[in-house]
Amino acid sequence: MPKRRICVLVTARPSYSRIRSALRAIESHPDLELRLVVAASALLERYGNAIQTIEHDGFKPVARVYMVLEGENLVTSAKSTGLGLGELATVFDNQEPDAVVTVADRYETLATAVAAAYMNIPLVHVQGGEVTGSIDEKVRHAVTKLADLHLVSTEMARQRVIKLGESPQSVILTGCPSIDIAAEVAARPKLDFDPFERYGGVGPREDLSKGFLVVMQHPVTTEYEEARKQVDETLYAVKDSSLPVLWFWPNVDAGSDGTSKGIRVFREREKPANFHFFRNMLPEDFLRLLCRSTAIVGNSSVAIRECSFLGVPAVNIGTRQSGRERGRNVIDVDHDRRAIASAIQEHIGRGRPECDRLYGDGKAGSKIADALATADLTIEKRLAY
Repeated sequence: MPKRRICVLVTARPSYSRIRSALRAIESHPDLELRLVVAASALLERYGNAIQTIEHDGFKPVARVYMVLEGENLVTSAKSTGLGLGELATVFDNQEPDAVVTVADRYETLATAVAAAYMNIPLVHVQGGEVTGSIDEKVRHAVTKLADLHLVSTEMARQRVIKLGESPQSVILTGCPSIDIAAEVAARPKLDFDPFERYGGVGPREDLSKGFLVVMQHPVTTEYEEARKQVDETLYAVKDSSLPVLWFWPNVDAGSDGTSKGIRVFREREKPANFHFFRNMLPEDFLRLLCRSTAIVGNSSVAIRECSFLGVPAVNIGTRQSGRERGRNVIDVDHDRRAIASAIQEHIGRGRPECDRLYGDGKAGSKIADALATADLTIEKRLAY
């Protein structure tokens, strides 16, 4: 039998970390042929230029799709989705895949799903069935209803997808592929590189030997007008911690202009001696940095997923991760500098939590590849369920 042609979309810096181990497993599987498409903010330097990391890891995209409109507001998000839908339809027509794989819950995920569904290409959704805040919640469940095969991260997510009306046979618990990278790092957690030398960035080069904070805060699309105010609370909370702060740039979402402006104004006004700003890192390097940190602060899902496995204390701020299953490493707070600072101190007093395997055991990539090779992707059978 010919190999199944599997078209996988990577559309943002986090999406690559989420799916990389599966890409490797697909590429090495005897019954599969990987066709990687890189699109949206994964191609843009201002959002970390993930394409460089992808190519550094040895992957060769078959197509690049530029689909992000400037503005980072609700209108440009909607228009970027439409632009992506049109461009991706052309890519799928050219590549003729046997299945399309899309990840998580961003607007690019929705564009991918709609294009594949209308072209009668079996759609595979990774990380469906989860609950969070913002527009991501609606997008994730919409993609679930468009998808034909569901590769979920937790048992609770599996049950939720089935309750949405999907056939139990089409919902497979694989775990989260980002945990595969975390498992590799957990086996060799030593921080064997200088992050300032390797990645540059902006700001003083602090001594990290006595602890430091990692901060990742993205705008919440349903609260995008509050992005500037929200990031100010975090900036001043971590500034007063007296710990070195390694801050990573936000995703491209409605409100990211407000978040970015808040960071720039703070940097110019306060000239903080304990802040260093980065755009991106290789996934392994970023997780090794997290392993050595005092805590991660912000609203990124890495604090919920990878950090639960690695036992990294996390201060989760606001509603962006509302409803997502949590490990013992997370303290939830509002956008309030006093509450954020208090949670950081609470973590310091607690010490590090134990590893939590809520999101997987580090073998999701191979499980995903096996599912793609063996699953019945006949669309008509799904529709008849």
